[in-house]
Amino acid sequence: MPQPVKASWYLWIAASVVMVLGFVLSLALKQQIIDLTLDLPRDPRLTAEQVAGGITTVLWTFLVGAIVFAALFLLFAWKAKDGTRSARTVLTVLAVVTVVFQVLFFTNEAKLLACALIIAATVCLYLPSARPYFPKLPKR
Repeated sequence: MPQPVKASWYLWIAASVVMVLGFVLSLALKQQIIDLTLDLPRDPRLTAEQVAGGITTVLWTFLVGAIVFAALFLLFAWKAKDGTRSARTVLTVLAVVTVVFQVLFFTNEAKLLACALIIAATVCLYLPSARPYFPKLPKR
């Protein structure tokens, strides 16, 4: 296995852990997020309790989503470690979706670090020394 692929595997593990921790941190900072949201212009029919309940639900949903994405990262990174070209493609798509999502919603330092790790892990899979490890499928 080429060194960039091995490095990518460890970066995916680190990114998964940091990403989940980033969403745990968002949940821990829930009250600050609620306070910031209450300061924004909103429909006057929405009560503070409704906003707080909605933010809490969204944060828990994001945490569950982060755990699912972390599991997908690890599954496909494991497959990429074996030289599966489609796993590399799936990881690339997951990386783009994850980075966009994490930058847009409740950003914190841990999530930004996870984004950097995700980008680095993806780049490692496309380095020149790693490309031959992911052969194209033969045409029929």
